[in-house]
Amino acid sequence: MQLAGTDIRLLRVFDAVVRHRGFAAAQAELNVGASTISAQISALEDRLGVTLCRRGRAGFRLTQRGEQVHRAIERLLAAMDGFVSETAALRDTLAGTLRIGVVDSVVTDPNFRLYEALATLEKRSSAIRFEIAQTSPQELQTRVLDGVLHLGIGSFPHKVAGLRYTPLYEERNTLYCARGHRLWSVPDADLTPEFVASLKTVGRSYWREDHWNNRDFRNSTAMAQGLEQQLIMILTGAFIGYLPDHVAKRWCDHGRLRRILPEHFVYRCPFDAITRDATEVAPLAKALLSELEALYPTPLAASGRGAEESGSMEDKHRVLSN
Repeated sequence: MQLAGTDIRLLRVFDAVVRHRGFAAAQAELNVGASTISAQISALEDRLGVTLCRRGRAGFRLTQRGEQVHRAIERLLAAMDGFVSETAALRDTLAGTLRIGVVDSVVTDPNFRLYEALATLEKRSSAIRFEIAQTSPQELQTRVLDGVLHLGIGSFPHKVAGLRYTPLYEERNTLYCARGHRLWSVPDADLTPEFVASLKTVGRSYWREDHWNNRDFRNSTAMAQGLEQQLIMILTGAFIGYLPDHVAKRWCDHGRLRRILPEHFVYRCPFDAITRDATEVAPLAKALLSELEALYPTPLAASGRGAEESGSMEDKHRVLSN
């Protein structure tokens, strides 16, 4: 199959449909009706000779081959965008599409300064198109490694070969309960770490069982896919769980959450910017990484704060497990 201009258009339509999880939701981006989108997908299926998706009363669903085709489309479109930015770099110009990924619930953290770096890039060049996505740490690493994303920001306890990790800042997480929970009115002085660790907790599914967020609680009866989902479960008053302090602050200020034994139940997540290895970093990713490094002049690795906190946390959690 030799790709023509019309084929590229059909591939972009399919990519939009997958990203929006259906024809109706993709209409605004594509600026055409659902019937036209359906016809274009059918034309692409005829061109490729495979069924890409199921659509009907049960809703939109990719076939297994459709998932494989979409992953190939993501790599193809990323390569095309890379060609634009790399040829622009030959003219000392920043241009093309910059695709960034972040983990959930970071914007309320005062240490999160991505928007400042993006503002600087936008002033440097009006020829940059920005795309930003939110997903899990594991998916961020996969998509950066595959070249689908240029740069990701998150906490990555398990490093992946082929990626460069640039330390940025730390996020403090402590244990919380909500108004209505049995601990709500109990002073910390009347609590023991062993008793608290026996209560029902909600963890985060994208962390492994040995991660600080999930360990040491033998009665973990709920699991959340992200921070907002974890917060929802804590707000029921039935569960306790870890939250970043910047996420919980608003709820604490309004009398909805309280911290529990913060001297015992606390951990810090080091946040990194991830890109491909230095030899494969796209020009736009290099530019963004340079702006981020200027905003964080004292990385964690140099300051030693990450190692220091990790050691102290091991001591604290060792007490809980004994």
